[in-house]
Amino acid sequence: MRFSKMHGLGNDYIYVNAFKETIADPNALARRISDRHFGVGSDGLVLIAPSSVADFQMLMYNADGSQGEMCGNASRCVAKYVYDRGMTDNTTVTLETLGGVKTLHMTVKDGKVETVRVDMGEPKTACAQVPCTLGEGVVCRAKIRALDREFEITPVNTGNPHGVIFLDEPVEAFDIYKYGPVLERHPAFPKKANIEFVNVLARDRLRMRVWERGSGVTLACGTGSCAVLVAANLCGLAHRRATIVLDGGELVDEWDEETGHVFMTGPATHVFDGEYDI
Repeated sequence: MRFSKMHGLGNDYIYVNAFKETIADPNALARRISDRHFGVGSDGLVLIAPSSVADFQMLMYNADGSQGEMCGNASRCVAKYVYDRGMTDNTTVTLETLGGVKTLHMTVKDGKVETVRVDMGEPKTACAQVPCTLGEGVVCRAKIRALDREFEITPVNTGNPHGVIFLDEPVEAFDIYKYGPVLERHPAFPKKANIEFVNVLARDRLRMRVWERGSGVTLACGTGSCAVLVAANLCGLAHRRATIVLDGGELVDEWDEETGHVFMTGPATHVFDGEYDI
């Protein structure tokens, strides 16, 4: 099987062209190929496939084999993949995901995609839409307990369910490995959730770390950065456009007031191509 290793701010996936390759069991393949010792090593597996409702379809699987609805960083890499390899000559394409159809706008330099602006659509902010059981309607800073500590969490769905926690202590010093997995699987999130831990540096600059559902700590999470911006706005902590600082780099996100859509802009990087024996 031919594959490509790509990343968005260090959030790395194995990309497979499903126009050419047939994967019988993508869940099992995701677990094997994502292993950083016995496989290629990644946060998961992404299949780029035909679509009947968009230009392309993205099927993404986490490192534990579970299927995710949407990945913002992966969507940018898919745009780079299809353009750089001549699968399209359009700099704007649509992408079918389990989180809805997304529109990807590419910035090209010397024939290669450098950055991609993703229209993530309207965020879902009501608890029932996330889904979570922390209240009804929009909930800001709901009390939630994990192990020996109580947090205030704001649920948002930006293609995946997220729980955003604003911290007073520096996120770099926070024990994400202790609390992240407990909050991911908290009964308040029936489909589990990605958990973001955030410092508000300024109204236009937010620092976040993420525990991703099904993958653990990753260097970046695109849908998570969008959830952080939305949650910060709901809590009155940020402007509608802000730079989100992640472990792997920075994204510029905007919650457009006119359309209600969230837009995410960031880079996509090709690392190498290879062949994997399945």
